[in-house]
Amino acid sequence: MAFSIRLTEEERKLADSYARMHSISLGEAFKQALFEKIEDEYDIAEADEAYREYEKSGKVSHSVEELWQELGL
Repeated sequence: MAFSIRLTEEERKLADSYARMHSISLGEAFKQALFEKIEDEYDIAEADEAYREYEKSGKVSHSVEELWQELGL
């Protein structure tokens, strides 16, 4: 699937510079950026869900300092 995107001259220069710096095409730079963003948002959603489950479980966390004290360190 192909698509087009409109960029200002400044945006185009920045994107071109990024692509050259990483030795990839401009299209590949946008593709990588898109999928990295999708992956980041997926990871955040998964972490939020895991945290909600943790809160519902009633478990209590402790600081590292408390662990060290418990272990006598």
